[in-house]
Amino acid sequence: MPITTIKYYLREGLLPAGRPTAPNQAAYDESHVRRLRLIRALVGVRGLSVGAAKDVLSGVYAHEGDVHQVLGIVLGATTQAADGDGDGNQDQEQCKRLAEVDALLDSLGWEVSDDAPGKAVIARTLDTLSGLGMAYDWHQLVPYAELAGQIATVDLDKIEDLADPLEMAERALVLTVLLEPVLMALRRLAQEHQSAARRGVSPASAP
Repeated sequence: MPITTIKYYLREGLLPAGRPTAPNQAAYDESHVRRLRLIRALVGVRGLSVGAAKDVLSGVYAHEGDVHQVLGIVLGATTQAADGDGDGNQDQEQCKRLAEVDALLDSLGWEVSDDAPGKAVIARTLDTLSGLGMAYDWHQLVPYAELAGQIATVDLDKIEDLADPLEMAERALVLTVLLEPVLMALRRLAQEHQSAARRGVSPASAP
């Protein structure tokens, strides 16, 4: 990371000052390195603005001893993540869709925060499908949710051996953001494979 970028983060308050050792010099330790990595993940990988990243970092350090809270804030599972999807003004239809999402989560036995932005995303999608005339409700999302649960288990297994909550958060954020396009690509490839297998089409003759 360029020195100018580090100085910018210092000026903006994303990175705490080091220990002064001379008029124009300061010493930094491993905690600064960990924080820089997390900043880089938030800004460079997740694409947050510097201001939004600062807000996320404030939430992270307020809950530094609580790994669950730290992961939730960094991954955007709570409204403290600065770019959440929820809003306080919900009409009757939105409330109906959110109730469907709650029914889905209850059927899975999942414990999530009431204001998790992902709930609003699912509710809007169900509403859009309904508007397109598709008879699609939360029951049909259960198989997808079960697969998502398996993916989440794999995700968290990969960071369980890390002792530092900030390192866990940085690793989880990078893996989540960078692997999401891979998961979508694998889905497309799997669909092609399934279609070819069901219709007896060889890869060479597939479009």
